[in-house]
Amino acid sequence: MISMLALGSLVAASMSFGPIIIQPTEPPPAEKIVIDVVTVNGSGCPVGTAAVAVAPDNTAFTVTYSEYLAQVGVGSKPTDFRKNCQLALQVHVPEGFTYAILQADYRGFASLAAGATATQRANYYFQGTSPTTYTSHPFSGPLEDNWQSTDTSDVTSLSYAPCGEMRYLNINTELRVSAGTSNTTKTTSFMSMDSTDASINTIYHFAWKKCDE
Repeated sequence: MISMLALGSLVAASMSFGPIIIQPTEPPPAEKIVIDVVTVNGSGCPVGTAAVAVAPDNTAFTVTYSEYLAQVGVGSKPTDFRKNCQLALQVHVPEGFTYAILQADYRGFASLAAGATATQRANYYFQGTSPTTYTSHPFSGPLEDNWQSTDTSDVTSLSYAPCGEMRYLNINTELRVSAGTSNTTKTTSFMSMDSTDASINTIYHFAWKKCDE
C-alpha cells in the first residue's frame, strides 16, 4: 500500500516542476521513467481530459486535468456537486529500483459563496494492496481564489512497490461542494482542479530506493 499525500502546485506550461519539500532517501535512477495511463474513470476526468508527464530528473510526475470541476447553485445539475477521478498508472521502473510516493501537491481555483463549503480528498495504493485512508482538505466560503494543499509521508514509514513486480499505481481523487447556508437560487459555488491552460497540475513526488540484490 502506498502511504501518501494531497494537493497544490502551480506549474508552467513548459512542464517545470516545483522543488521537493522532503528529500527522498536515495537519488533517482538515471534511466528515463515512463508512465502509461492504463485506465481513466470518473466524472472529473472524461476520456481525453487527463494527461500524465514525468519530470526530466525522475523526481516527480504530474497529472493534468482539463474538465475537473464540482459545483452547486445556479446553472448546476444535481450530480455536479461531486466529481471524482480514478487513475491506474503503470510506472516502468528501471531494473534494481523501486519507488514510493513521498508527497503530492495539488492546486486549483475555488469560488465559494458565504455559507458554502468544499472538500478535496485523495488516496493512493498499489494494485493488490488495500487502499489507504482518504486524506481530506476542507475549504469554506466566502472564497474567491486559488487553493492548494500538500500531503507528505514520513520517510521512515513509506510503502514501496514490490521489487521486481509490475503493480499498477491507483490514484483516486475527489472534489465535493456543498451549498450549506448559501443562496443557491442566486449564487454558484464551485471548486476546480482543471487546467485548460495546461498550467495547473497535480504533482506526485517519488521516493526511490535500490532493491536488495
